[in-house]
Amino acid sequence: MRGNFEDTYKALFRRYYAGLLFYATRLVGEDDAEDIVQDVFVEIWRRQDSVEFGEQIQAFLYRSIYTKAINLLKHKAVAENYSAAEIEFYQKRTEYYQPDHSEVIKRIENRELRSEIRQAIDELPDKCKEVFKLSYLHDMKNKDIADVMGISLRTVEAHMYKALKILREKLSYLRMILLFWL
Repeated sequence: MRGNFEDTYKALFRRYYAGLLFYATRLVGEDDAEDIVQDVFVEIWRRQDSVEFGEQIQAFLYRSIYTKAINLLKHKAVAENYSAAEIEFYQKRTEYYQPDHSEVIKRIENRELRSEIRQAIDELPDKCKEVFKLSYLHDMKNKDIADVMGISLRTVEAHMYKALKILREKLSYLRMILLFWL
């Protein structure tokens, strides 16, 4: 069970860390964002015996970041004697980025996911990348790709097979996390 928790924890960290950091930065600024995100993951590690990775894990993570950010801002307001204008600014910012505003979270998550997929595609071997992009991004048929590239249909199919195999391997951790959501 312990090995399974560690694998799941690592996959969870890889999947959400960048998005949570982006979110926390919007709430508290760069200086404190990383500490907040790390605190949330440390807390999950400490409570590994009682934590369950289910379909609500994403909401839990964003809510945890939000709560820690609010607590930090309240503490700073008291400790640094913020002016009324500064307090109002932070309140408006935290209201906008509240996890219940799911559109904000969806945009953050979608941007992160698209970036990971683009990076994986860019790391494909040159011919595989070209064939893959023509097929999936430009919606071309294999025959048309073969004509444009001056290669056989069989070669196009081989490049597509190789590209899809590489992408499945590179992005396999996304499937692992999806299994925990279902």
